[in-house]
Amino acid sequence: MKNSIVRLESITINNFKNVAYGQIDFENKRKAYRTSILGLYGQNGSGKTALIDAIELLKLALTGQKIPAKFADYINVDAEYASIKYEFKVTNIDRIYNAVYEFWIVKDDGLLLQNIDGIENDEERYGVRLFNEVLSYGYESPEEKCRMGALIDTRKGIFLPQTKYDCLVGKDKETDTELLVAKKMTLISHRSYMFSPEFLGIIRANYAKNKDDAELEKHMLLIESLVQFGNFELFIINTSNSGLISMNALPLAFKYEDKSVGAVGNLMLPLNSAATIPEEMLDVAKNVIRSMNIVLSQIIPGLTISIRELGVEVQKNGKLGARIQLMSEKNSKEIPLQYESEGIKKLVSILQLLIVVYNKPSITVAIDELDAGVFEYLLGEILNIISEKGKGQLIFTSHNLRPLETLDRGFVAFTTTNPDNRYIRFSNVRDTNNLRDFYFRDIVLGEQSEEVYEATNNHEIALAFREAGELCGA
Repeated sequence: MKNSIVRLESITINNFKNVAYGQIDFENKRKAYRTSILGLYGQNGSGKTALIDAIELLKLALTGQKIPAKFADYINVDAEYASIKYEFKVTNIDRIYNAVYEFWIVKDDGLLLQNIDGIENDEERYGVRLFNEVLSYGYESPEEKCRMGALIDTRKGIFLPQTKYDCLVGKDKETDTELLVAKKMTLISHRSYMFSPEFLGIIRANYAKNKDDAELEKHMLLIESLVQFGNFELFIINTSNSGLISMNALPLAFKYEDKSVGAVGNLMLPLNSAATIPEEMLDVAKNVIRSMNIVLSQIIPGLTISIRELGVEVQKNGKLGARIQLMSEKNSKEIPLQYESEGIKKLVSILQLLIVVYNKPSITVAIDELDAGVFEYLLGEILNIISEKGKGQLIFTSHNLRPLETLDRGFVAFTTTNPDNRYIRFSNVRDTNNLRDFYFRDIVLGEQSEEVYEATNNHEIALAFREAGELCGA
């Protein structure tokens, strides 16, 4: 819903990638900041990217999209399934919801689908099945308070409690048939049942007939707020996006609004050549870049980017498209953006989302390897500015330790070497401690309850280099 603000409060991960168990809170409990930032630090292969992947999985579920087959390989090798639980705070004009959405994923080897019609080939039988979805919530308002309880529970194939099931979908036998068809379709296509267009269409139709039902209105407000959040307010920039920059494609993620138009999305603009975008997107792209330049010229003095229009051409769908090329302008000289450094291209690709995080409380952005190619001092200053005066939610992983010196320690968490307790906050840190130095000291001394670094042996590393060289004749 447009007037709702959705914040991720925490994530609990079980048997996902190399995280047997990990729970992490996103809110800074040390001080009441308007913004919500979580920087996750740790050794390579210790579960940082798993957190971003879990948030990506949330977006796929909330938007009713097919879960890519790659997630089958993300289930821990020692487990049959992975489970993830997300806790939210949904703030509306009338009330505040505390909500929990959880589900399991399991590799679908096709055995469960072998007797289902409508599958064109064997490849469609394989993928990731999302099941055991549960949505629970409680709320409080000036007039009343509702304790946490299940709204939708598919673990037993029904909605519990029955009164809420009847409230959401009604008591029509025809609707029961539609629900069975919806469940079958989402099973085949590896999508969330709870947030599928089929199921949402059924409960929206029921709500249209019963708008005077106050209890139904409360249920729908929560569901629609989460749908709005997943589709328009949750953004993930993962390492696959960063890789596209190196392959001469720029993922320009944006959320743009003014009085006459609103747009959200991710434009993939090739850097090694001109690109064609839908003609109706040209003005939006220009406005996005115009707003970016206000900040870009401050963080990289004198630098701006622009769009050079190269004409109009007909796209494959028969509609007109605008052919454009991104240009970099500095010191009155203009060159194609493709020839700028990787760091500048990384900043450009995420800058509009950072602007929105700074200004909009209803935005959540998750970025893997935020520091890739970015000057460490600049990174620390940008994050400090957003943490002090921003309004939205930013979740990121990084290897650059400069932000540990500029962010409040309540904005920082660490991975451990223990797969059964992957994420921790440091304890016994004084306000006078430099968190970066404190982290280095803990790597050496191991003063926390969990080890944060698996020690390496310099002598053994040097020996390994020599043996490898001898093996290959170097």
